[in-house]
Amino acid sequence: MTDESDDRAACLRGLRRGSREAFERVYSAEKAGIYGFLMRLSRDPHVAGDLFQNVWFKLARSAQSLREDTDIRAWLFTVARNEYRSYCRAQLLDMSRLLVLGRELACAGLPDGGGDRELAAVEAALASLGDPDRELLLLVCVEGIEARVAAGMLGISYDALRQRLARARKRLSEALEARELPALPERSRST
Repeated sequence: MTDESDDRAACLRGLRRGSREAFERVYSAEKAGIYGFLMRLSRDPHVAGDLFQNVWFKLARSAQSLREDTDIRAWLFTVARNEYRSYCRAQLLDMSRLLVLGRELACAGLPDGGGDRELAAVEAALASLGDPDRELLLLVCVEGIEARVAAGMLGISYDALRQRLARARKRLSEALEARELPALPERSRST
């Protein structure tokens, strides 16, 4: 067992130094397990393939900052799991966006249905926002999750959430104005 643990330690040292050979050894040893795990989670070879690539990109970017005691296999599976969870959150946001558009149009003072042009513009404005802004707006403004609860869900302070929410609302209003739609009305300052 000493040879195996010595080999893992040497491989980790190589990764931390940026060794291509060490990366290739880890890739060769773990690729089947990581892809199989993602395939079983997603049940879609295209999704699994995209997430699989993300795992290896993250290793390439983070290898030099790995701690000396890192269990690289556990690290890779944790990254794979987190990639899948992020994918699921994005999918839920995209699906809920379709349900939310009517509410967003009403908030913007547009009649429900608002016409194809307005609907497309609001959808494009939401899509133009980064994931963090879109996620925050959907959670607090659309789903009505209390701001303190949302802050806990996102792992940020209440004050940080309020700042991010104000910036997200501003960016959405700017995106709507760029599409010549009325900006979203100001919300109460309590959120």
